[in-house]
Amino acid sequence: MPTPGPASRRLLACGLVALLAVVLGALLLARADAGLSIRRATVAGVPLTEVRADGVSGDRRPGVVIAHGFAGSARLMRPLADSVARRGGIAVLLDFAGHGASHARLPGAGRDEERSRALLRHDLDVAVAWLRGRPGVDPDRIVLVGHSMGAGAVTRYAVAHPEIDRTVAISLPDGGDVLAGWPGRLTLVVGGLEFAGFRQAVDEASRDAAPGTRTRVVAPGVEHVSVLFAPRTHAAVLDALPDPAGGPPPSPLTRPAGAGLLLAGFALGFVPLAALLPRRARAGTGGPRTGRWLAATVPAAGVGAVLAALLPTARLPLAVGGYVAVFLLLTGVLLAAAARFTQPRRSPATGGGVRSAVVAVVLLGYAVLAVALPLHLGLTSTVPVGARWWLLPLVTFCCLTFLLGAERLTDGHGVRYAATGGIAVLVLAVAAVAGLAPGFVLLVVPLFAALVAWQAAWAVVLRRRAAPWWLAPSVGAVVLAWPIATTLPLT
Repeated sequence: MPTPGPASRRLLACGLVALLAVVLGALLLARADAGLSIRRATVAGVPLTEVRADGVSGDRRPGVVIAHGFAGSARLMRPLADSVARRGGIAVLLDFAGHGASHARLPGAGRDEERSRALLRHDLDVAVAWLRGRPGVDPDRIVLVGHSMGAGAVTRYAVAHPEIDRTVAISLPDGGDVLAGWPGRLTLVVGGLEFAGFRQAVDEASRDAAPGTRTRVVAPGVEHVSVLFAPRTHAAVLDALPDPAGGPPPSPLTRPAGAGLLLAGFALGFVPLAALLPRRARAGTGGPRTGRWLAATVPAAGVGAVLAALLPTARLPLAVGGYVAVFLLLTGVLLAAAARFTQPRRSPATGGGVRSAVVAVVLLGYAVLAVALPLHLGLTSTVPVGARWWLLPLVTFCCLTFLLGAERLTDGHGVRYAATGGIAVLVLAVAAVAGLAPGFVLLVVPLFAALVAWQAAWAVVLRRRAAPWWLAPSVGAVVLAWPIATTLPLT
């Protein structure tokens, strides 16, 4: 039997490390679920998830409604529900209209219109009423917890419903949601690395408050999303529980750490899987010189950002995602057009045939699994519902156009291909600051940048196998499009 060469040993080691990461991630997610009882129901069109500790008995326990933020979901807030349940509370998570598993749409999403506020109130009404009727819940001890958009929603709800025991607002976007002199008990949590506007909202919400009715908490070292997993945030929520019971909950990082290991394992598992591609002759010239490449890429992204702002992207029923998708589509078209003037015609690579086609299909399916499964199990909802089923291929096409344009312009030059994605992310951020793109883009730029880097790393793997030139953009489009199409709100 021939001895495996160095390349084969590296692939084997890579596969084993990937498998180990997936197993460890699954174990962490199982640990996060251990000892908890989960019940799901859809009431008046609102998806609800109840989380309580196994074997809770005796006196009635406090009930906690936990509301997610813009582009969030019940699954994103699950670590908070775990902490509440392990301290004796009974938590209910909901998917607001336009989010997660909800088939409803949220008109005016992202613009804080009265139509959207009314739907948020309706969904909270449903969740609170359902929780009050659940076995073991004390209907007189209801606590509301919300993040960002959800923080504003639960705060406004508490102001209008004095029977609410206490409210915890995490990253409250607008201090004006708290009426001057409102006597309700409110805990305000903000991340130490969040934008100044969120800290100003805390100051405004605390102004003219009666002594002892406001608690201000700063979670150090976290921004707008990671504040949800900060130990200080969880401690603030547990401090708001009336009559807490049980022992200390496990780390709030258990579930996201499990998801992170799953993501890393699936991302790394792509390497040995790509080795199934047959060897092909490398093609490509490396693209234009750096100066010409920059002279084409930066204006293309800039013009794409401006045109996307002028076009009626809001007609796509995907808040924020409509602008991002059209921006990527236009930028990709402009990159491809620039490539016609800077690149010679590409001679097709040789070899492959049926085997390449089969492996390509497998890799595309694997890409869906790698991005959707870990995110859904450990972070947020990524299963398409309602209009997302037709929005998903549309957003994928826009992402594919951008990546094909980047691939064509750079002609297989890995650094420039990755940098093209980086420039697009940077231009998106600048467009948001300038008011061309929705402001929410600024809050998710780090996440979008991580997706761009992920697909660029896979593109390097495929180029080393001299894969068909279209395969890296196709796989990368799945990585970019799936989270955009399944997490941003339906409008």
